[in-house]
Amino acid sequence: MDLKSKIILIFGPTASGKSSFAIKLAKKINGEIINADSMQVYKELKILSARPFQKDYKNIKHHLYGFQSVKKNFSTGNWLKLVHKKILEIKKRKKIPIIVGGTGLYFKALTDGLVSIPNIPIKLRAKVRSLHKKIGSKSFFSKLIKLDPLSKNKINSSDTQRVIRAYEVKLFTKQSIYDWFKNTQSKFENKNFYKIYLDYPRVGLIEKINIRVKDMIKKGAISEVKRFIKLKVPKAKTASKAIGIEEIRSYLEKKIEIIEVIEKISIKTRQYAKRQSTWGRGNMKDWNKIESDGLNKFLKKI
Repeated sequence: MDLKSKIILIFGPTASGKSSFAIKLAKKINGEIINADSMQVYKELKILSARPFQKDYKNIKHHLYGFQSVKKNFSTGNWLKLVHKKILEIKKRKKIPIIVGGTGLYFKALTDGLVSIPNIPIKLRAKVRSLHKKIGSKSFFSKLIKLDPLSKNKINSSDTQRVIRAYEVKLFTKQSIYDWFKNTQSKFENKNFYKIYLDYPRVGLIEKINIRVKDMIKKGAISEVKRFIKLKVPKAKTASKAIGIEEIRSYLEKKIEIIEVIEKISIKTRQYAKRQSTWGRGNMKDWNKIESDGLNKFLKKI
């Protein structure tokens, strides 16, 4: 199997062993690892985001991990710009880029391109939302179809967020949002990628998640959240949504016991892993699916 001319993508649910697999692969094929996890970009969230260990960084070069302040938002567009740059740098060094993570939107942006719709003025967005509230979902959807006939069979009338978005895009840009989608392209061709989707059995994954959460607490997740709270990060910031912050905050405020913290974080992480798997099944049908017991076999084939 010749992977030396490829950009390797590795996606899978949380706790599925993506990072350790990526490191083993990188050692075999002279690769460097790039992060594709939206929480692992934040420098202050090392434990809660399950960032790779420092010893891993020494053995294999890692990129885009723990560099962004939690006080700033970090978008898919921000990541895409940086990842393009990193891929070219790695290839220039005659190494192989291995992009690993669990943020499906990052991978989609890289393989399909990111829609660059101009920013809609706040006043116009407020006006559209006000209209939706005034006339109701049914009438608003009828108005959308008249304004943008392309939306008719592509959008569910009950999907309020997408209906409003389609309306404001057409109103402001004079182009259908679906024309914007159609004209979106990746900087790379599909043949440039080798896509791996790690498929982990649900029961085994639940067990791994439970172990990981207990391990996070032992390694200092509570102290990490204490430091995070001191930074006074606004709730609207992306980093504030990291699984574990809310639960540990409740523990520090003496609202719940530590056993409940572990249980709540485990449940939320399992729900997140389920959403990741659902995303993978729906959006990664052309990816090479490898089950957890087939990882070593794959590595031996290279």
